[in-house]
Order: sequence, then C-alpha cells, then structure tokens
Amino acid sequence: MAIKHDSDTENSVRGRITARLSAEKQEVLQLAADLSGSTLNQFVVQSALRAAEHVIEQEDVIRSIRLTVEQSQRFFALLDAPAKPNEALQRAMERFRKTKIGNTHSKSGPEGRPQQF
Repeated sequence: MAIKHDSDTENSVRGRITARLSAEKQEVLQLAADLSGSTLNQFVVQSALRAAEHVIEQEDVIRSIRLTVEQSQRFFALLDAPAKPNEALQRAMERFRKTKIGNTHSKSGPEGRPQQF
C-alpha cells in the first residue's frame, strides 16, 4: 500500500512535529542525514514515513487473512485443544530451558505438558 505524500506542494497544509531527544541521538540522526545528503528535518520525516508505511502494510497483511468457516472452526479447535508435544519439541524445550533459563529441574507443567513461557 503506497501512501501519497503532498509535502512539497504549495497548497498543502503543513503540520509540525517536535521531538525531544538526547544530544547523542541528535548527533546520530544528523550524521545519517549528512551521509544521505539531506537535511536533518528531511531525513527524520522520510525515515518516519517509511516506518509508518511499513507498519500500515503489515497491518493490511494481517487484516487480509481470510478463512472459510471450516478453516476458522479448525483453527479455533486447535487453539482450544492443541496436540501433545512430540519428542522433538520436548527436546527443543529442554534445550531452551538449559540454555536460556537454566531450569533443568521442572521438565513439565500440569498434566505432563511442557511449561509455557
């Protein structure tokens, strides 16, 4: 989804955005603006617009997922009653516990299912 920008037309109404940031962050932004051959204001506006367009595009993708009634029912049934973890998943979860949280004592939660994080 592309967004039309009217920033350079004489008839467009201009807004103003003010940002407070540390001197170090401003120096980084100024350096990036200098390297890209633009003013600080141009660099910040263009970067913010690119980020905004990316967020909007991602939201459009999420909203465009369409399921039939049968697919929706299956999806929610799987959420309500997930399959039991197989051996590969259990091994992966154990490796995660050992490397990321250092918890090797508790291998499973209630009903023998691996704990959720």
